[in-house]
Amino acid sequence: MAELLAQSFVVNADKAVARLLLCHGAGASVRSDFCLQLAKELAAVGIEVWGFNFTYMLKTLAGSRQLPPKMPVLVAELVEQISQLPADLPLFIAGKSMGGRVATLLAASELLPAHVKGVIAFGYPFHPPKKHSWRTEHFAALTRPVLVLQGERDPFGNKDELADKIWPLLEINWLPSGDHDFVPLKKSGISQQQLIAQAARLSRSFIDERILED
Repeated sequence: MAELLAQSFVVNADKAVARLLLCHGAGASVRSDFCLQLAKELAAVGIEVWGFNFTYMLKTLAGSRQLPPKMPVLVAELVEQISQLPADLPLFIAGKSMGGRVATLLAASELLPAHVKGVIAFGYPFHPPKKHSWRTEHFAALTRPVLVLQGERDPFGNKDELADKIWPLLEINWLPSGDHDFVPLKKSGISQQQLIAQAARLSRSFIDERILED
C-alpha cells in the first residue's frame, strides 16, 4: 500500500523512449507547480514520467508536518519505488533539488539497481545557500552518468562557484539567468517555462546518448 500511496502521478508520452522516476525537493511535493510543469515538458519530448512522494512528504500532506529524514532512509525509499516500476522502457531516475541529491547518492551506492541507466538532477543542492559545506563527496564514486541542470544564479551552487569543478561521470548544463527553480531575471527576456522546456530537451539528449551506448 505504501508504494501505491507514494505514486503521485504518471504522465504518459507518445512513443515514449524512456521512463523517468521523478522525486521532489525538501519542501514541496512532487505535485508542485515546478514538478508538474517539468513532467509535462518531459512528456512532450518523449519521456514518460512517474512522480512520487517520500513518506515524510505524504505525512506532511496529510496534515502532520515532517522534516526530511536522513539520506539513507530516502535512498532506501527510492530503491523501493524503483522495484515497483514496469520494465518495458529504459529507466532513469531524477529529482528536484534534494530529490536529485538522493538519486545521485543512490548512483554512488551498491544499492543501485542494475537496470537504471542514468540520473538527472534538476537544480542540484551543491551546498546550502551562503554556506560552503559541499555535498559532492560521493560524486567520485558514481557508477552511472549524471546530468545536472542548474540555473546560472542558483544560490545552492552557481556557475562561478562551479567553474573549476570536474567529476568524470557528472555533466552540468547551465540554464541562462535561472535560479534554483529555473526562474530567470526579468531583464533576460526568458521565462521560467522556457527554461523548464530547455531542461526537458537537454534531458532527452542525455537519455538518447545513454540508450545508444547499450
